[in-house]
Amino acid sequence: MALGVGSTAYGLYQFYSIFTMWPEEVRGDLRAGIKAKHQNDLNLSERYLRRAWETAQTLPLVRFSAEPHLKLSGIAIALAEVLEANDRPQPAYEVYSGALSQLQNVQGLSGRERMRAVSIAAKLGEMAEVYQQPPEEEERWLTWAVEEVLHIVREGQPRETVNVEGASADTPMMLAELDLPVWVSKSDVGAPLEALGKFYAREGKPEYATALYLQATSLLIPPPASKRQASTEELCRGAQLMNNLSDLMLQGPPPDNQRNAEKWARQSLSIIEKAKASAKGNVDGIDICEHTLAAVLFNLGSLLEMAGDYKQSAGLYKASLDQSNRIGMREGTMQARFALRRIERAVNKQSAATSSSTTEAA
Repeated sequence: MALGVGSTAYGLYQFYSIFTMWPEEVRGDLRAGIKAKHQNDLNLSERYLRRAWETAQTLPLVRFSAEPHLKLSGIAIALAEVLEANDRPQPAYEVYSGALSQLQNVQGLSGRERMRAVSIAAKLGEMAEVYQQPPEEEERWLTWAVEEVLHIVREGQPRETVNVEGASADTPMMLAELDLPVWVSKSDVGAPLEALGKFYAREGKPEYATALYLQATSLLIPPPASKRQASTEELCRGAQLMNNLSDLMLQGPPPDNQRNAEKWARQSLSIIEKAKASAKGNVDGIDICEHTLAAVLFNLGSLLEMAGDYKQSAGLYKASLDQSNRIGMREGTMQARFALRRIERAVNKQSAATSSSTTEAA
């Protein structure tokens, strides 16, 4: 009992102590707003957080000490999350865009504050897709996020690394070859690249999507000669991108498109196997691999079906069905079952045609 009371007291101390970094004028509303959110009283939470957001904007920046815009935007994000959770996407969208606009209009932001702006822009791009805004709106947010993160990475490089002799300003910058600042993770850089790549793939611009996917993949999965070890999550996300590349290859000109698509799909499968082996029972980051595995097996089955190899195709569809069932992936289960029925009909039709030809020959 004493241990339980002590643990509870320590938890409450942590909960309340994190608010001391904010000025007293907003501290109480922030604390009450977060508490109401945890109690699922979203209307009350919104009232407190909105008042904290409005009050914060009237205070001089010196009241927020170091990296003030990180703290200010943090209040906006907390408010926007509550609005979206309360099924009010339009006000949430407005709060996010207002917070981003403030960050964009400030000179001399710290690196972390600039990355906060990148994250908000990527969130706005995601919301533009989910809530069916015009494609131009989604592209605008995601393009800004990618351009800003590339500026951040490029500015952090030694002059001789960025300005290679004989290279023009338009020379592509391979992100995997550069040293990222300590406050920027590979996922921070890769996420906006991946999001913009998905947008271009959806909009029928495979050449743009391919370039972005390749950059993001090179960040997540180091080359064989590299000494850097990718984490399980990085390997799984890289495998997912390779599977996306496989899908994109089919939009290219024949006859190489199918061969390249199969190459990327098999590479994705190999990376998944490596990630699962390196995880050694640790489930952190492995969920992406489990879902990507079902998709890759299905894609490989589709490619072999297109090539007329029904036997191997059926085996892959069956493996995808088993994997989808195991992880509760309903859509994957339905697609795999439909594909297996299609293969069965094709094999029966092929057998009937062969039997007819044999009879006519006799």
